[in-house]
Formats: sequence, C-alpha cells, structure tokens
Amino acid sequence: MPLRVSSGLAKGRRLKDVPGDTTRPVTDKVKQALFNILGTDVVDSDWWDQFGGTGAIGIEALSRGAASVRFSDLNRAPIETIKANLQACGFSEQAEVRRGDVFAMLAAAPDRSFDYVYIAPPQYKQMWSRALLALDTNPGWLVADGWAIVQIHPTEYWALGLKSLREIEQRKYGSTLLVFFERHPG
Repeated sequence: MPLRVSSGLAKGRRLKDVPGDTTRPVTDKVKQALFNILGTDVVDSDWWDQFGGTGAIGIEALSRGAASVRFSDLNRAPIETIKANLQACGFSEQAEVRRGDVFAMLAAAPDRSFDYVYIAPPQYKQMWSRALLALDTNPGWLVADGWAIVQIHPTEYWALGLKSLREIEQRKYGSTLLVFFERHPG
C-alpha cells in the first residue's frame, strides 16, 4: 500500500519510502487515529518529528494546518526522503530538516519549544525510552502544556519514572502502540 497524506492541503499526495528496511512507515489507520485524537489542536501547532523516517507524521501535521515541523534523523537516506516528500507536498518553507543524533539534540539547551514531540524510533532498541527520559530531563523542548507522543510496538512499553511528563493515555492499533505524555507544571 503506497504511503499517502490522508487529509488536509496535501490530501492524496504520495510519499516516497526510505530505501531499504531501516524505517517502519506508520500505517494509515494509526495516522488517522492519531490525528483524530488531536483534532483541531493541530492547527497552528509546532512539531518536532524525531526519528523522522519518511516524514509522514510531520507532513500530515503540516497538511492539517500545523505552523511548522522540525524533522530529525541520524541517517542520510531518511533525511533525503523527508526533503523530497516536503518538496512534493509544498511544505518545504514550514519545515526544518536536521540530520543528527536525537539524543545529543535533546541534551542541548532548547532553541525553541514545541507543542508536540513525536517519538517513533527503530523498534526493540529501547530508543523510545532514552528519548522520552532525555525530554523529561530537559522539558523546555515542550511548551507548558505540550505533549510527547511515542509510537512503539506494544511489547516494548514499560512505565518510566518521569518527573516533568506524565502519561495521559494509550491507544493500541494492532502492532502499534501510541502513548501520550503531557508536560505538567513543576
């Protein structure tokens, strides 16, 4: 099944896949469910799509009215794929694409705050927990009521001892689990 933008300004546009098998594109069902949960809160929001892959989540956010998206990935092939997909959908101006290590980026002083940080790393490597713990330690990456959203396989999940973030919801869709965390005051 080809990867497509499912709603908004770029609805129906096909997205290129990252060559090889290093990424796991999000299914349309999960993507639709995610954006149904977020609803109109996506409009004018700022996102950081970590472990960007094809860029499908961030591009969907832009298509649905997000103000901006920062995409990051460590490898060249996903970065080039994200750039091509942004160009094809007409969203290059609202996007920032950074190649680099997400963990190093999260450890740095925040250069801005995001409404949503989307964490969908390679599976079964505990990278989601490392990224979430790094964000919890450096919560300035999120606005005061911002959310971190983790996309993992259900067997990967365990509760973490978080201080700045609190889990607010989980949704399971087949072999995909979305876990929502909210920044809480403190």
